[in-house]
Amino acid sequence: MHEVLFSNVNGSWVASSCIAQKSLHWLEFLIQHRIHTLVQRMSPMPTGFLGGALRGTFFLAFGLWWSVRYPLKYLSRKGAAEGQLGRGRAEILEGAVKASFALIGILVEQFVPTGPHLQLYSPETHSWTDLTRWHYSTIYLFFLLSGITDMVSHSPLKLPPGLERLSLSLALLVEGLLLCFRDYSDAVLDRHLHSLLAVAIFAGALCAFLEVFLRDHIILETFRTSSFLLQGSWLWQIGFVLSPPWGGPGWDESDSRNLLFLTMCFCWHYLGALAVVAANAAASRCCNESCQLKFGDIDVELDCGLCLHRGKKSSGGALLPESSSDDK
Repeated sequence: MHEVLFSNVNGSWVASSCIAQKSLHWLEFLIQHRIHTLVQRMSPMPTGFLGGALRGTFFLAFGLWWSVRYPLKYLSRKGAAEGQLGRGRAEILEGAVKASFALIGILVEQFVPTGPHLQLYSPETHSWTDLTRWHYSTIYLFFLLSGITDMVSHSPLKLPPGLERLSLSLALLVEGLLLCFRDYSDAVLDRHLHSLLAVAIFAGALCAFLEVFLRDHIILETFRTSSFLLQGSWLWQIGFVLSPPWGGPGWDESDSRNLLFLTMCFCWHYLGALAVVAANAAASRCCNESCQLKFGDIDVELDCGLCLHRGKKSSGGALLPESSSDDK
């Protein structure tokens, strides 16, 4: 009797493990098929350009969002509890978007047709499997952790303040570290482009680290925003230089004048980032003033985009003594 029961349990366990293994293989095939279809639709663009464009879009999106949000938050900062609630919701939304971008990046790097498919070491060739894609997957992984930290820090768990900035600084440090020690071989132009990129990365990491101790510092927030815009636009520039979207070879590696021009072009990129930050700050100020003129006694909380009727509360409180005197 016991042998029969044991054989039944063992058989069910083997069947369950087989079903789970088949489900994992089916899920991997589905992800790979979707990514392969997406890459085919984007062809004939080189994969190097597409990867740089994806990473550049991530940093540009956050830089543009911060260039609007931080000036509005600075102009509307009045220490109200409602504002803190709206700010927490915005931080949670930021974290969710950041984590989603990072997760998509990991899936794309791992499951493209030429990707490693989560295999770090190949026992057949006795060598590492596509370490460049593993480098980028590691970068995305730390930004995924940063997004999760953003969401958890503003949840009811009440983690220590500044932890989300520390996780962002750590993600940027890991990105800069992996790009600095990447194998460029004799590609002088590639090394020079990524050395300039490391300047923007480490500048953003320093700002994020200082914000751990200096909370809501508008200068640090503005400088971090400009570093993200610079990093995003420069990633697009790297794609156009090394892997043009129209095909063909990249820029000439042997021409030293290209290095001089790209260094100057990097400064132009940062000038453009500062111009975007300044333009959005000016637009935010105009929007803030127009909202105050339009709504009058309604205090506009621009951080979360809601109008909080604090004027009604104050007017209601002022009328209470008068109503009590009339009753007498």
